[in-house]
Amino acid sequence: MSDHPSRKDRTGLYREEALGRIQEAAAQWSRDYPRERERLDKFTTLSGLTVSPLYTPNSNARLDYLQDLGFPGQEPFTRGVYPTMYRGRTWTQRQLAGYGPPEETNKRYRFLLAAGAQGINGVFDYPTLRGYDSDDPEAFADAGRGGVAVDTLEDMQTLFEGIPIDRISVSLVTCQPICNISIQSMYFANALARGLSLHDLAGTSQNDFLMETAVSIAPRVSPPRVAFKLSCDAIEFCARYAKGWNPVSFAGYNYREAGCNAWQEVALVMANALACIEDMLRRGLRIDDFAPRLSFFFSAHSDFFEEVCKYRAARRLWSRLIQERFRPGNPRSQALRFHVQTAGVALTAQQPLNNIARAAYHAMSAALGGAQSVHVDGFDEALCTPTELASLTALRTQQILQLETRITHAIDPLAGSFFVEHLTEEMEKHIARLIDEIDGRGGVVKAVEEGWVHRIISDSAYKYQQAVESGEIPVVGVNCHRMAEEPYRPEIFAVPETLAVQEAKLKRIRTERNSGRAGQALDDIRRCAERDGNLMEVIVEAVKAEVSEGEISKVLKEIYGTWNPPLF
Repeated sequence: MSDHPSRKDRTGLYREEALGRIQEAAAQWSRDYPRERERLDKFTTLSGLTVSPLYTPNSNARLDYLQDLGFPGQEPFTRGVYPTMYRGRTWTQRQLAGYGPPEETNKRYRFLLAAGAQGINGVFDYPTLRGYDSDDPEAFADAGRGGVAVDTLEDMQTLFEGIPIDRISVSLVTCQPICNISIQSMYFANALARGLSLHDLAGTSQNDFLMETAVSIAPRVSPPRVAFKLSCDAIEFCARYAKGWNPVSFAGYNYREAGCNAWQEVALVMANALACIEDMLRRGLRIDDFAPRLSFFFSAHSDFFEEVCKYRAARRLWSRLIQERFRPGNPRSQALRFHVQTAGVALTAQQPLNNIARAAYHAMSAALGGAQSVHVDGFDEALCTPTELASLTALRTQQILQLETRITHAIDPLAGSFFVEHLTEEMEKHIARLIDEIDGRGGVVKAVEEGWVHRIISDSAYKYQQAVESGEIPVVGVNCHRMAEEPYRPEIFAVPETLAVQEAKLKRIRTERNSGRAGQALDDIRRCAERDGNLMEVIVEAVKAEVSEGEISKVLKEIYGTWNPPLF
């Protein structure tokens, strides 16, 4: 795939005679060019791709407009997944929110929606994300931290009280599949209790097995093949019963936050997605039954053009991979749709107001790269959970970008730039080569089991940190343009009391619920796991019996065991 065999006979946009004249002129210019002193010995992108001093038509001599660019909404989707893109519908402003008990996060959701947010991006606390109840002795210290605490269906109902989930698109940032299968089941059970059809719900679950096994590793995680299986159970369930829901968002953003570079981020999500497709086909589904609902989640880091080209290359390569490997009948199966979050790892605790500018540039790269939804980080996120002011400023940043800059007027406005098209091509080559390497290792699950994925992430993270510490990568306020005293000290958000609130709820629920029904529900989960059935089908029913996420997780860990990631 890395040599693009389907593109060997491309017809270039430019006449050979014209290219020759340009090449001669460029050669003359380059002979004069060394007389001028450059400020760096080498210019590269943030991920290490060489940046030449000048790009000309010769940089893209074999660019075939129809094969490589095409038109928006058509293969290979380089220029966008919808025909009109932002001229028809702008990206969804989907701000991340979650902290404390669900009553408090419900207030933040309502605040953001009232301020003009177009969707909800719900993040859950550390115990929830790792399959623990809030009062678990191993997890209670983190209740409400990093996100909202959700233990039972009652919490899910409180979290979305007064919010029209039949009209608002919701993203559940559930990361680990063992968490996702409970939280997504609670969300669906809440919808059913409201009398809604699952087919009418719009939203996404993150549900990425790499998050549990290679990125956000916690004690006693699921074995990779188990985590992968749980992720695929959710995809299969949604293909059958919730056709408008995106059952997985392959979380390249989190891989990038952990240390991946730009092409590693995309290659890992694609290898993950390809493995899921193959598993769905083994389960008897057709590619067009589920592929149009697969979604992706990318970072917008600080190298503006590299990020734009990353998104364009990802769309083009995904379209080709799906066509070559699976031959779908529906072109939508080849369209890569993605959410973008501005890079949290690029934010600084020093001079935190600088983060407003950083996040705005990050968001612009996402918009010019054709994202379907965007979250802009709060300026205080390097210090704490965002305050209401920081959250509002982040939302207003999106609104200014969308309404005032007019970048939404033209579709793919950077297309045709000699630099952009060359960098898009280079990015695609690097992504394709890494996917080939993962395939050669037996696929992404095996690559995780052997520790190879952990190694490439940690090696890349170490290289990046070295470059920051040496000053090779400048970070304003950290290794350059520092100040003796901080000119602004932001308010530090205080997470509301969570543990006592959740402990009281859990105690009441365990006392008042029908213990026989709850026990039967857990037995049903155990039997389903033992016969290797689709667990989501029984867990959607189980949460109605008021069993908690921690109880569900405990049963699954008893059946499947846990895993210690390999050291290297």
